[in-house]
Amino acid sequence: MARPVWSGTLTFGLVSLPVQMFTATDSHTVRFHQLQRGTSDRVRNKRVNERTGEEVPLDEVVKAFDDGDEYVLVEPEELDDIAPGRSRTLEITGFVDLRDVEPIFFDRTYFLGPKGKEYTKVYALLEKALGEAGAAGIATFVMRNHQYLVAVRAEAGLLTLHTLHWADEIRDPRREIDNLPGRTKVTDRELKMARQLVDTLRIDWKPEDFHDTYQERVTALIEAKRTGKSVEKAEPPAESTNVVDLMDALRASVDRAKKPSDQPSGHGGKKRANSGDTSPPTHIRDAAAKRRSGGGGRRKGGGAGSSKGASLDTLTKAELYRRATEASVPGRSSMNRGELVDALRGARQHRATS
Repeated sequence: MARPVWSGTLTFGLVSLPVQMFTATDSHTVRFHQLQRGTSDRVRNKRVNERTGEEVPLDEVVKAFDDGDEYVLVEPEELDDIAPGRSRTLEITGFVDLRDVEPIFFDRTYFLGPKGKEYTKVYALLEKALGEAGAAGIATFVMRNHQYLVAVRAEAGLLTLHTLHWADEIRDPRREIDNLPGRTKVTDRELKMARQLVDTLRIDWKPEDFHDTYQERVTALIEAKRTGKSVEKAEPPAESTNVVDLMDALRASVDRAKKPSDQPSGHGGKKRANSGDTSPPTHIRDAAAKRRSGGGGRRKGGGAGSSKGASLDTLTKAELYRRATEASVPGRSSMNRGELVDALRGARQHRATS
């Protein structure tokens, strides 16, 4: 069982509920050590006195605030003494509609559990009440010398706690970004086509369909370097869409997105590539080039932009993914380039023998 990162008392009105808080998420980032180049010597960070150059033990380190003229020293126990509720109270001051809390305010998520079996009834009562009301309890509490604004909500039969940013921590985008579109005008045709693209690409939210493909590639890189194998480089980023070719890009995107919806995906519904995949820039560039040239000729073996006659080994990942979509290859959104090639060859052999 996991160890709680905080325990205290959740209060709402005159009701008190002892709870424990558990981390709800994990990070699967690959952790690297630091070495001096050309050696196997570890490089470590140390607390060093900048005047003497000597290492300082942790128990001799104190917090200090620089007020400009001198340092004001603060001991850890002094921070605990001034913490609201002495760091052990999670007081709900009111309830809000979940839809009123903008996503930008949410930070981290934790699970809340009752501190003992004798508190399960109060816990279940609050969970059911919040779930039926579609509400969240807004509260504050102190953990590790930091006060948090939080939202407590019902989720899948338990209480979850979401830390929120304070209002003055949210930056004003108009002060941060100097080239926001403002009153930039778009045509009705462009807006209609963009809406059509959004509707065509609409999916059901299934988080299990998405994978951290970058971390998978980092792991593959480490294994390849360990075994002396080569590693395939990622596809280059998509080129920016020229404003002149905007309608071509939108139309080509809609046409491409419609193809998977005409056939079953193998997973019970439409499914798009995960966040690690990019749309093939050649598809959009060819459509734009065709329009600029007044229609243009056709390539051998297929239409403009077609790669039907090309070997699978010569195709980009984006082109392989498009073919996998047309062939209804299951699990294609989480495949790397090599896996797409193998899957397409398997599908081709299956069609030849059936």
